[in-house]
Amino acid sequence: MFSRRKKILFAGGTAALTLSAVLTAVAGTQAQADDLVTHHEFQVNCTVNHRANDDPIVFPNLPGASHEHSFVGNKTTNAATTLDSLNAPGPYATTCLNPDDLSAYWWPTMFRGSGTSQPVQQTWHQTIYYKSGILDYAAVRPFPPGLRYVVGSPTATLDQFRTSPGTVEGWECGDSTHNWDFPSNCPAGTQLNIRYQAPSCWNGRDLDTPDHKSHMAYPVNGSCPASHPNPVPMLEFKIAFPADGDVTDVRLASGRGYTWHYDFFNAWDVPTLAALVSHCINGGLQCNSRGFDLYKPDRGQVLGDNYRLPGRP
Repeated sequence: MFSRRKKILFAGGTAALTLSAVLTAVAGTQAQADDLVTHHEFQVNCTVNHRANDDPIVFPNLPGASHEHSFVGNKTTNAATTLDSLNAPGPYATTCLNPDDLSAYWWPTMFRGSGTSQPVQQTWHQTIYYKSGILDYAAVRPFPPGLRYVVGSPTATLDQFRTSPGTVEGWECGDSTHNWDFPSNCPAGTQLNIRYQAPSCWNGRDLDTPDHKSHMAYPVNGSCPASHPNPVPMLEFKIAFPADGDVTDVRLASGRGYTWHYDFFNAWDVPTLAALVSHCINGGLQCNSRGFDLYKPDRGQVLGDNYRLPGRP
C-alpha cells in the first residue's frame, strides 16, 4: 500500500534549491500521492456495551440460541432486534462516537482459560472502517436502511478462513502477522488484532437472505459483478483484544481463531451516512469519525465536533 505522503530528500552540495523548485517538487509529489492514494474511507469507533447468547440475524426471536457475542453500537440489540427497534430509542442510544449511528455490530466473545467466566474485556473504542471496495470509489452509495449480513462463518475451517476473500491479515500481535489461527505467544504489552473485510456489492433487492450472505458479493477485478451491481461501503472490522504472553488458552465463543465472524445490521440516520459516504469515500479522503482528513484539512469536516450534522443539537 502506498503511503499518503512521500518525503522529499535534499542532498547537500554547493548549489541550493530555489524556493520555486521546492514548491514545484512538493506540488508534484502531492499530485502523485493523490493519484496513488488507496484510502477512501471514514472510521466508526464504538465500545462493547453488552454480551449475550443472541444473534438477531441468524436466530431472530430466539434468545439464548447462539454462542455468546459481544455487541457494539446500538445498546438495545437483542434476539428480537428489528430496524424499528434499533431506530426507536433515537440518537445517543449507541456506544459509537457518532450518535446517529444506531446500527448494531457484533462478533463472538473471546475467552481465556476454561469455561466462560473469563472474557477478554475490550474497554476502548474498537475501529470499524467504511471503505470503497471497488476502484471507482465515486460510485459507492450508502447502505439501504435495514440491510444486514454475516461475514465469515463459525463453522469455517482454517483453510476456508485463510482463503476467504475477506481476510486481510488474519490474527496478529507484535511482529507476528498473517496467522490463520491464534499464535501461541504474544509479546508482553501487545494485543491480539484481527482484520476482516466484508463484501461490498449488493444485489439491490434483498435486505437479507436465508443464508445471510448471498445478497452480498465481493468485487471482481475491482468492480461489482452483474449479479450484484450496487456498490456499497466495504466494512473492515479492525478489532483488538488485550491478550499477551502465552495465549494458547485463548478461544472464541465460536471456537478457534479461524471461526472468526461478525454481523452488521444497518440503522444509520440516512442523511448522516449519506454525508459521510459522499464526503469521505466518494471524495477520496481518509476520514476520522467526524469526516475530517488530517492530511487534507482544506477539504473540511462533514460533521460537527459533536459528531452530528451541522444544526443538530
